[in-house]
Amino acid sequence: MSDQATGGEVVQKDIEAVKKLNQAYQIIKKELSKIIVGQEKVVEEVLIAIFARGHCMLEGVPGLAKTLLVSTLSQVLSLSFRRIQFTPDLMPADITGTEILQQDKATGERVMKFVPGPLFCNIVLADEINRTPPKTQAALMEAMQERQVTTSGVSRKLPEPFFVLATQNPIEQEGTYPLPEAQLDRFMFKIIVDYPTENEEYDIVASTTTNIVPDLQKVLGGQDIMDLQDIVRRVPAAEHVIKYAMKLVRQTRIGRPEAPDFINEMCSWGAGPRACQYLILGGKARAVLNGRYYVSCEDVRAVAHAVLRHRVITNFNAEAEGITTDKIVDRLLEVTPAAESEALADKRAPQVLKEAGPES
Repeated sequence: MSDQATGGEVVQKDIEAVKKLNQAYQIIKKELSKIIVGQEKVVEEVLIAIFARGHCMLEGVPGLAKTLLVSTLSQVLSLSFRRIQFTPDLMPADITGTEILQQDKATGERVMKFVPGPLFCNIVLADEINRTPPKTQAALMEAMQERQVTTSGVSRKLPEPFFVLATQNPIEQEGTYPLPEAQLDRFMFKIIVDYPTENEEYDIVASTTTNIVPDLQKVLGGQDIMDLQDIVRRVPAAEHVIKYAMKLVRQTRIGRPEAPDFINEMCSWGAGPRACQYLILGGKARAVLNGRYYVSCEDVRAVAHAVLRHRVITNFNAEAEGITTDKIVDRLLEVTPAAESEALADKRAPQVLKEAGPES
């Protein structure tokens, strides 16, 4: 419920929407499991980003079903899907679209007609985004941030909902164009796709070497997703939770009074204000996906690695000792304890919403 919403009818409507999303989330996971084996954390983080209106960067070695996950998700959510293979010769017009000269056969008149590029869809898989030149990367960034593309001086809106999932290969870095930190910051999450366990790998091999094609159920539509994205924005966040997210982020900034010694020793750059925003938005989306209408510090902690791992830059000392950004976030979470009970002590969250959650 928003601060402006005071009527019980609105509150009850939002509660029903939260219950609907929680039920849809369970069905989505069940449907994805027909195709995708394991990767529960990856699936959860991708869905959190979608319902928070964010974009994702996936990093993992080849063959871990990153493309399959996105295409399967688009089927379950009834969204249009395009895969763009980023290559060194890819130009901005190849992804945004271009104008071509057409002749009317009846009148003989020639007119310029815009032919939309692959960005004009709901879910875009930008495969190996670091293998295309900065000019094309910049065109994608405009689409991500402004949800529009500009061709021939004309801005054209992209369809809603719009979600970009970009992949990077952590190996074979020769001939690549690494995204600068300012562009990486546009991604809500950076998600690490790891190798499957032994049992999961057995299930993968057993299920993908037959001619059986699972039948997927469509769970939500585009308008449903946009309505639920609005619900996520209206989830109340207690002052304590916001301050907790801010404290996590502010501690990453070297040379500041809040920064612990290990940050000053191991980091060269910290996270900006956008990290605070995404910690809260990610926490809200996670809470709603789990059927709760309030965000807790535990929700913030659950998305901390995905939000911070590409925004905290390690220095040579950390690299020499094999300390990754994830390990630094682990230490941050250790030195920043959170009291779960305080997350509900927000006067903006009415009692009826506290009683609506499954944990009440």
